[in-house]
Amino acid sequence: METKKICLLPGDGIGPEIIAEGVKVLDAVGKKYDVAFDYEEALIGGCAIDAVGNPLPEETLDAARASDAVLLAAVGGPKWDTTDSSKPRPEQGLLGIRKQLGLYTNLRPVRIFDALRDASTLKPAVVEGVDLVIVRELTGGLYFGHRERFYDEEGAGAHGGRGQRAVDTLEYREYEIERIARQAFRAAQSRHGRVHSIDKANVLDTSRLWREVVHRVHDEEFPEIELVDMLVDNTAMQLVNNPRQFDVIVTENMFGDILSDEAAQITGSLGMLASASLGDGVGLFEPSHGSAPDIAGRGIANPLAQILSVGMMLQYAFGMVDAANDVTRAVSQVLDEGWRTGDLATSATPADKVMGTVAMGDLVARHIAG
Repeated sequence: METKKICLLPGDGIGPEIIAEGVKVLDAVGKKYDVAFDYEEALIGGCAIDAVGNPLPEETLDAARASDAVLLAAVGGPKWDTTDSSKPRPEQGLLGIRKQLGLYTNLRPVRIFDALRDASTLKPAVVEGVDLVIVRELTGGLYFGHRERFYDEEGAGAHGGRGQRAVDTLEYREYEIERIARQAFRAAQSRHGRVHSIDKANVLDTSRLWREVVHRVHDEEFPEIELVDMLVDNTAMQLVNNPRQFDVIVTENMFGDILSDEAAQITGSLGMLASASLGDGVGLFEPSHGSAPDIAGRGIANPLAQILSVGMMLQYAFGMVDAANDVTRAVSQVLDEGWRTGDLATSATPADKVMGTVAMGDLVARHIAG
């Protein structure tokens, strides 16, 4: 029997609850396909700060590097919120592991399950048939640029100018743009052949470089793909106005972070959005939502984004395409049968069709087993 080693990072808030359902689904897949999954759990985020004072312990990095894939749940919470830049924050663990593992590509599929058309805040006629993927550059840009906070003794301004100043630097190198552009064009080759490149080239030099490089890669390597430039503010509007126009969206780190959370609302809940972070080595797979500390421990969190992230792991880390399709099919069947977690329920959802975290995981696992 083949064995795959998976590093589990439950993290904070609802993380331990939803990752348990991801493991449950993996075990169902393993039984069906005669594959053994070997799990090693490690600390990241706020729980790691509490335990060792570091949101990304070296032991966690060692465990991740020694694995075939990393499955992460969620990090963060108000307990660790601070404006003191000298204190650790849980999000530093997430940014750090992406950087340390060289995970420069984030794939976030945005797909409407037919059964959830009425769960979206957008009209069913707008969201029906939406099937796009956001390709986000993950290790460059504003989140990783030079940052500084200081007191300005000599500043000029309407109120004399003195006071605190903060600087965050947005920087991109040519090779970083090249490699993410290639990922987007390759994704489009296996989809509908259209890429929207998102920037703010009317204002930012980094965006003008982004546009130049994306066009060069397109013209030299992927001329058969349709390429459309779109400014990020217009994209934000178009995602809620006409989301069906998009096939593959490629953009830089911060724009991708914001747009993918907006796109999640198209699906009816952030609890439906999975993601894969890929590079040249071990991949990391996680839901796109946060740790939801307000519902942690109540057994009502939606585990489907975590489960769909398991499907992405099966496809991209292990090449188990049939198993990945089984996961998507099982989720779709459960939803078609009318089962919902609270975040997906509408006024028309019967009370006896609303279930908790564990029950939803059980149901998806049973559908995989057949």
